[in-house]
Amino acid sequence: GVWHFPATCGLKGTEIKELGENMMENALLGPVLGQVAVTILAFIMLFVRRIPALTSMKATNAQLQDKANLALLPDKAKFAGENYNHQFEMPVLFYVLCLGAMATGLGDALTVQLAWAYVGLRLVHHVIHVTYNKVMHRFAVFMLSGLVIVAMFGQIAFKYWSI
Repeated sequence: GVWHFPATCGLKGTEIKELGENMMENALLGPVLGQVAVTILAFIMLFVRRIPALTSMKATNAQLQDKANLALLPDKAKFAGENYNHQFEMPVLFYVLCLGAMATGLGDALTVQLAWAYVGLRLVHHVIHVTYNKVMHRFAVFMLSGLVIVAMFGQIAFKYWSI
């Protein structure tokens, strides 16, 4: 016959609860890695768009050091740079919330769902920014992702201050 792995693996009730809590803490690592992947994608896009643009400009080293000259780059190269920089703004709060929830055990299924929602919205923001870049579309997604951060903060802070 077919052998079925027992659901509890011989663990006692408290051990099962602890295993479940550890799995939940680790579940937040998925969205953290997802956001890191979005940042890596933005980095690759920056490289793919900036290097050819800078090469075609034949800029001197002094010109490259002057940030005002970035305005001379084609829009797609500028947008790739802006998008990469955006990955180090609000996502920092996301990382802090996720890592804090993981370290304290205050994360739960809702935290994980909110975290994945945030990563999905950041990916949509990235795609809009480096493709057609309609500012109001990008802004709407940015605002939604900001609301997700506020919800994550509220949910984790409420649990922390309720202890």
